[in-house]
Amino acid sequence: MEDSWATLGVDLHLETRGAPGSDGSGAPRSGVRRGLTDALREAVRGGRLAPGTRLPSSRSLAADLGIARNTVADAYADLVAEGWLTARQGSGTRVAERDVPRPTGPARPQRAPGGLTHDLKPGSPDLSAFPRAEWLKAARRALAHAPNEAFGYSDRRGRIELRTALAAYLARARGVHADPDRVVVCAGFVGALRLLSGVLHDRLGVRDVAVDSYGLNFHWGIMREAGLRTRPLGLDELGTRTQELAASGAGAVQAALLTPSHQFPMGVPLSPSRRADVVDWARRAGGLILEDDYDGEFRYDRQPVGALQGLDPDRVVYLGTASKSLAPGLRLAWMVLPPDLAAEVAAHTDGGGWAVGALDQLTLAEFLTSGAYDRHVRASRLRYRRRRDQLVTALAERAPDVRPSGIAAGLHAVLRLPPGTEQSVIQAANWQRLGVQGLGWFRHPAAAGPHPDALVVGYGTPTERGWPGALEALCRVLP
Repeated sequence: MEDSWATLGVDLHLETRGAPGSDGSGAPRSGVRRGLTDALREAVRGGRLAPGTRLPSSRSLAADLGIARNTVADAYADLVAEGWLTARQGSGTRVAERDVPRPTGPARPQRAPGGLTHDLKPGSPDLSAFPRAEWLKAARRALAHAPNEAFGYSDRRGRIELRTALAAYLARARGVHADPDRVVVCAGFVGALRLLSGVLHDRLGVRDVAVDSYGLNFHWGIMREAGLRTRPLGLDELGTRTQELAASGAGAVQAALLTPSHQFPMGVPLSPSRRADVVDWARRAGGLILEDDYDGEFRYDRQPVGALQGLDPDRVVYLGTASKSLAPGLRLAWMVLPPDLAAEVAAHTDGGGWAVGALDQLTLAEFLTSGAYDRHVRASRLRYRRRRDQLVTALAERAPDVRPSGIAAGLHAVLRLPPGTEQSVIQAANWQRLGVQGLGWFRHPAAAGPHPDALVVGYGTPTERGWPGALEALCRVLP
């Protein structure tokens, strides 16, 4: 059978100067060899062919370029002699190990020498605890049983297997009223919020969204990019001051983004009376509540607080993610939408890059339905509760003037500091190469009222091995 370029070796793009000679063009063979040699040399010199890259065999490249095999072999030999390539029996022809220039472009920011010794910034679980073996088993089972159509263009809402598994799990574990048709799978919480913000602005005419006075500034930025204005609500010991929604006047705010189960970063759950108040506001004003169920699975002192969505599925959009329970790198998040909004959101996904790969979706579906997700969450809950208890004990012994709060749930604690000490503690932490964040970093620019001095400490972030050292470093910098 005649060899074809489509079936031989590996692909290699070359821009050669000179035309095939002995293969039909009439050009001298030496000119073809010189053009090929120059093209390969420039590809190596410019860094496009990295050191160690294996090149196609002379037979394969000759077939690709339509030239004589001896021409390629001679070009390779020339470059081996010059030191650009190496050739060894059994390992083929490779690019020689040498320094190559980096592509030019804007200077990348350089990390401080040594980086952080310990990281206690909130927002991440212990990534070393990701259940690799169980996830791999789930991926193998999912791949083995995946229908052929799963590798084609899927439903904009996500794979039906995952939407079905999520609907069942959320109903059982979080009290969410869901069916698969109302679930939309997104690429991370940020992707979900960006998608939803666009729908609110472009399809529903929303212009103003109420948010907590303490939260994540990049969430507010996403809404601002969509054309939405954010208006902060106050916080106290009962959670978000939802009564301010009604006080703002009819039509002043059309939606509210809240973290009712465990307010981030303050850690206060929304009280039952305020849960009822915010749902009443949504019904009277025709408003929409966006429920960010931030680390809702991790409650330590009693059963997790149920999702707000259960009080009125027609007025609450439930947003969840695997970022805290598994890992943010999975980029897996979901929305449970009111029936009349589900179709609008699904339509808005067209061409927007919101989708998650089918295999990851099928793997998570298998992980949920097999019970592996529940087992992982329970094990994580025990590990993080132990860390929380160790943090509380260490503070009582080493820094009695620092009061922890928001510790009934989640992966972080708010450490209230003596007045006027927040910045000095952060500076001391920087000197120790300890990553911490002050409460002021999470404050909305338009928030009213005094700002208490505090640190927001992510005790879930370090590895198990690194946690004792991180806790010791923290105690050293506290007043």
